Amino acid sequence: MGPTSSTLQQRRPLPGIRAMSLPSVATSPPLHCGPDMGSAQRRQDLIASHIPMATRVARSFGGRGEDLDDLIQVALLELVKAASKFDPARGVAFAQYAYPCIAGGVKKHFRDNGWSLRVARRTQELHLQTSHAIPALTQLLGRHPTVTDLAAHLHLSEVDAREGVQGGLAYSTRSLNSPVGDSENTEPGLLIGGLDERIESVPDRLLLGVHMAVLPRREQDVLRLRFSADLSQNEIAKRLGISQMQVSRLLARSIDQLRIAMLPH
Repeated sequence: MGPTSSTLQQRRPLPGIRAMSLPSVATSPPLHCGPDMGSAQRRQDLIASHIPMATRVARSFGGRGEDLDDLIQVALLELVKAASKFDPARGVAFAQYAYPCIAGGVKKHFRDNGWSLRVARRTQELHLQTSHAIPALTQLLGRHPTVTDLAAHLHLSEVDAREGVQGGLAYSTRSLNSPVGDSENTEPGLLIGGLDERIESVPDRLLLGVHMAVLPRREQDVLRLRFSADLSQNEIAKRLGISQMQVSRLLARSIDQLRIAMLPH
């Protein structure tokens, strides 16, 4: 029977992290971590015996929007780093040293890769505090806690508590093509208004208001009734108790004054 071959389907590694494998004795260079940990074999034994601990740490962060396999990969990488830096001469057990290193590495992964939008680290920490406090306060108060409740419970200012709650909106984003409600034909992108064609006239409208303010009161009234209320000259004349000819002259004079004032000099 001819030779057989098997292909191992490897998971694509996270950005910036090479595919992980436990270091072998034959290929790992000797580490100078301390007098009792000078061999690569001892480092490999530490890694192999603490893989379950690293996996448990990764699983404790599950359900937060990140793939569990990715979290395990990050935790194992931090385990390798901890084993490389560990010095038994300090009198600390490896598990006590490695656990905070692994947990910190997974938290850093969430800070750097878990958020859809980049926010300040302070905002991320505030969101972590408020999101953990909300379930406990909801059970204690019998209702959803307000920003004031969160601030008092966490000893934060209301500004910081509100920032923590609102910061969670940046953690995950929603596609503009995702269905809205029960309708599969309605998408968020279709509900966004289009470009207002009058937006370009905003600077001119503001400038017009400034120059109209210096006109006599009667001329301002004539302009508003003609162009805002869309009244005819006869209707304006009746409302103001003047002749149609006077209305025509007031319109012509005020428009000329505005045109001259608004044209660039």
